[in-house]
Amino acid sequence: MNLLHYLKFFFFHVIGLLALVSLMAGGAWISAGLAAVLVIYIVGDAVCGDDTTTPVFKHPKILTVQLWMALPLLSLIVFAAVWSVSPTDIGGIGALVTELTGYDVVAARDATAFGHHIAGVVLTGLLIGIIGTITGHELTHRTWDPISMLVGRWLLAFSFDTVFSIEHVYGHHRYVSTTEDPATAPRGRNVYFHVVASTLKGNLSAWNIEKRRLKRKGTSVWSFNNAMIRGHLMSLLLVALAFVVGGLGGMVYFIACALWGKALLEIVNYMEHYGMVRNPETPVQPRHSWNTNKRISSWTMFNLTRHSHHHAQGEVPYQDLKPFPDAPMMISGYLTTIVVAMIPPLWHQLMTPKVLEWDEKYASDEERLLAAQANARSGIPALMAATRPSSSGTNSTPT
Repeated sequence: MNLLHYLKFFFFHVIGLLALVSLMAGGAWISAGLAAVLVIYIVGDAVCGDDTTTPVFKHPKILTVQLWMALPLLSLIVFAAVWSVSPTDIGGIGALVTELTGYDVVAARDATAFGHHIAGVVLTGLLIGIIGTITGHELTHRTWDPISMLVGRWLLAFSFDTVFSIEHVYGHHRYVSTTEDPATAPRGRNVYFHVVASTLKGNLSAWNIEKRRLKRKGTSVWSFNNAMIRGHLMSLLLVALAFVVGGLGGMVYFIACALWGKALLEIVNYMEHYGMVRNPETPVQPRHSWNTNKRISSWTMFNLTRHSHHHAQGEVPYQDLKPFPDAPMMISGYLTTIVVAMIPPLWHQLMTPKVLEWDEKYASDEERLLAAQANARSGIPALMAATRPSSSGTNSTPT
């Protein structure tokens, strides 16, 4: 077994450490750190091609512990971010770093311009999304492993989104690519509307799922047994800790980072299933998710890119996901596609041909009827012009 296949997933931690160092260094280093992360993902995916390898991992425990390592790493990053706007040097951390490195991080912090702090919010929120949400997503699918579930929910707490462990696993995976799924964006929807709508409907769905679970157990929904209530209390504890470290300013800074991290999740939901249609009574197939095999995104996001296989078999650990190169493909790697999604005119220009190709190449006859209805409601002229369902074409994606 090639050691590289294990080491490649540790690239994720390198990016986290890069962000940590830039936040502690302060000043222009914060903006430089953000720029470096953007270049690594956007340029890296553009020039490094695809990773379609399917190695067999004989020591999967290493890769599980690696996921658990995300929690202390993200905790340090968020601490550094809140410390970067704190009026004090809590615990003498800055003085200790200065003594060890010879670089006066406290003076650099105090001289940091407002614009660099904005970059810090963008960078920290991005890392909350990458290190917190992506890893939390993987861990909370492991419902049989209490340690992974605990670590995963704490990671999700950094984006105020522990409900993800309820709605995503028990709701989204059941109703994906249907009108009953809050996370699936219908054709023509604006990404910014989707962030709000999916958040509100996702929380409501999670509450109803938890309410049904507790009713079966004969337990009141208004109790500490409610995982949704416990999860929000976890996030409130993090807000309180941010206040202790950075005062009111640090608390507001953390909230901004967390909300940006949450928004990133919903943007990712938007681009992973945009325009897909499915009868909820039929099995989820690889064709019901947009996929990508870009190398840098795959290595640093624990194969989240192999989304088509993940939705076909949600219990499969990330290292065992298959690339499905014949599945419908995203515009590019994840961060590139996020940027495109945030520019709605560009998004619709690039995605409309892909959606029409999906109708022709991947959809079943029943799904073409659903697609025609979705096209008619989309408000996108090119989609509305293609409302007549076709009985031709084949479903070529693997099942």
